[in-house]
Formats: sequence, structure tokens, C-alpha cells
Amino acid sequence: MSGPFCLYLIFLLTSTQMCGSILLMEELTPKQEKVLKFIRERIEGGLAPTIREIGGELGVRSTGTVRDYLKALAQKGYLKRKSKLSRAIELFDMPKRGIPVLGVIPAGRPSEAYEHIQGYINPDDLFLGRLSMNDVFALRVKGESMIEAGINDGDIAVLKKQKTADNGAIIAALLEDNEVTLKKLKQKGREIFLEAANRNYPPIHKEFSIIGKLITIIRKY
Repeated sequence: MSGPFCLYLIFLLTSTQMCGSILLMEELTPKQEKVLKFIRERIEGGLAPTIREIGGELGVRSTGTVRDYLKALAQKGYLKRKSKLSRAIELFDMPKRGIPVLGVIPAGRPSEAYEHIQGYINPDDLFLGRLSMNDVFALRVKGESMIEAGINDGDIAVLKKQKTADNGAIIAALLEDNEVTLKKLKQKGREIFLEAANRNYPPIHKEFSIIGKLITIIRKY
């Protein structure tokens, strides 16, 4: 696949860049999070809230403002209003609390990542400390260049979004031509490069930017 996935990945990491019409689930503002949480709690209690009840929860009297929130949530793929009835709100069965597996990250020779979400990781399976779901993302490992670091083909790499890392850290690096790879960050003197954890793979001496630091690996047997 070509550039759109990497542009979408950069959008997720920076929250400042636009890349055309993004149809995948987008991050929410704090107010949108509050509206979605309130709707979910009410639906789980047996009855969807009305526009005015949502406004009461937000502390706003304008029904138009509430409708704007519902419209934004619908556009971002979290819910839909089934009709013009006051309580006709349907939440999509999409795990908001999950970490999206955005695609494949090569742990062999660099190649382009894939464009579609391949599933979600339940954060309850991880120890993220004080990190929020907005701080992390996940990619599926492809290749064997990191096997000496215990990272195998098919593993899920969970990474913290960040643009810098210490010497020796395992990072996700965005190379030229929209290539993404999982490697060790190495510095010798003034030279900074990427190093595999497999003696059969040579170091990568190319321009790159850091998009995340590895915090855990998930493997299913």
C-alpha cells in the first residue's frame, strides 16, 4: 500500500495533520468523551438519554449544542441516531477502550505498512501505568530482524507515541518513502542509525523519524 496509511498514522500521533477524508475512528475531545460515556452508561442501564438529558449532564441548555456533539460522534463512527425519536441513539459495537492495531510493522527489511485496522487490543491485558489510550498504538510485527530481542513474526508491538528515545531503545521508525520498521535506535559518535536484533540483518543508515517507543509485546500461542 502507499502513503495514506502512514499519513493516517502521523495524524494519530500528532493530532495536528490532516490527510483527506479519514473514515477510521478518530480521537475525541474531552466533551465528546463525556457525552459518549454518559450515553453508554444510560444505554447499559436500559434506556438511551434524550437530548435534554445529555444537555443537563453537560450543563448546557442549548439542544443545538447537544445535536452538534451527537453529529460529531456519528461522523467519527461511534454512534448513529436511528430516527428523529428522542431516545433513538445506537452505539456501534466498536471497543473505544481498545488500542487499535493499525497494521503491519516490518521487523525484517523495511517495507510499507498496511492501511486498515486489523483489530483492537484490550488495555486491561497490559500494564500501561499512567498512560492513557491516546498515548499508545499497536502494530503487528512482520519479519525476523528482532528475534534476538525476543520479538517474533506475528507479535503485536504496543508503542508509546513519542518523537525521541534513548540510545538502545526499540522504536518504530518512519523512513523515507513512507516505510515503517521496528528497530533499535543506536548512536555512535554523531551518527544515529537503526540496528536489527538479528546478526543476519545489516544496520539501516537512512533518514528517519521516531514515531513511537516499544513498551510491550503481546504474543498469542
